[in-house]
Amino acid sequence: MTSVFAYIFVMAGVTYLVRVIPFAFFTKKIRSKYIKNMLYYMPYAVLAAMTIPAIFASTDSTLTAIVGTVTALAAAYAELPLIVVALAAAAAVFLTGMFL
Repeated sequence: MTSVFAYIFVMAGVTYLVRVIPFAFFTKKIRSKYIKNMLYYMPYAVLAAMTIPAIFASTDSTLTAIVGTVTALAAAYAELPLIVVALAAAAAVFLTGMFL
């Protein structure tokens, strides 16, 4: 449980720094489309880099992790609410684990 809070605080810190650093160091408006895109997508990349390993380390079976991930991605793609995505993924992992 402690590692979950560590992940959350590190992610929040990195996301905060990525958003604050441009304001602190750049006095002129950033016109480069590349830098704007990089700064926009950085929090999502950091979140994915921290979440994906935790998903596959959370269960004893790689198969259950894959089934849960695919279920979550499908539910998210269908634009379901976050609670539905989380519950669907957890149910998929549970049911897959029961039959292994």
